[in-house]
Amino acid sequence: MAKNAPAGDNRRVGAVRDRTQVFNPHNQRWVKRNDDSGRFMDQKADKAPFKGVRREK
Repeated sequence: MAKNAPAGDNRRVGAVRDRTQVFNPHNQRWVKRNDDSGRFMDQKADKAPFKGVRREK
């Protein structure tokens, strides 16, 4: 069984659940969205996508 140990090392094993990301072509940034409500949650400061978050089509 996989573990997210040791605690406090600022790493995660596996994908983030209940979230997706989409690319905003207007400002060239990736935006994170909540799967349940569909509301936008966060936007990346740089142009790289979020790590471990699945992408929408």
